[in-house]
Amino acid sequence: MRAVTAVVVVVVVVGASLAGCAATVPMSSADEANAVGCAQVTVHLPETIAETEVKRETDAQATGAWGEPASVLLRCGVTEPGPTDLPCYTIQGVDWIVDSPPDDPDTAILTTYGRSPAVEVVFDTTTLTGASVMGDLADAVGYLPANGRACTSAEDLTS
Repeated sequence: MRAVTAVVVVVVVVGASLAGCAATVPMSSADEANAVGCAQVTVHLPETIAETEVKRETDAQATGAWGEPASVLLRCGVTEPGPTDLPCYTIQGVDWIVDSPPDDPDTAILTTYGRSPAVEVVFDTTTLTGASVMGDLADAVGYLPANGRACTSAEDLTS
């Protein structure tokens, strides 16, 4: 009887501690979050980003969050960006535009380019690199159909 009581106490304590660590991240869905492609992205999101940021529950459709506190936030279904002069990188076959909010130098915004609907990822640049975030999300985002638009460089324009 004493062994059963000890097991029950351990299960309750472990369960309570895990529940306390896994608070749901409040987010808002993007306009096209109900797109079929976003469902594919959502079910293929990785469990970790940069091997340290663990996936968390969110309260909005077609979203993802990693880290405690959340250091990576993803929304699928944002408006696809048009041509821009912002840096654009191709990582594992997925093109990403990189932006930095002028009022927050420790944050970067990645938006897929040439995929519809688009995915937006906001992350903390003090703990993560854009290359690691883009690389870890490339497989999931690759489920979105490409529309033929792609990153170009100055070399592409002059050749």
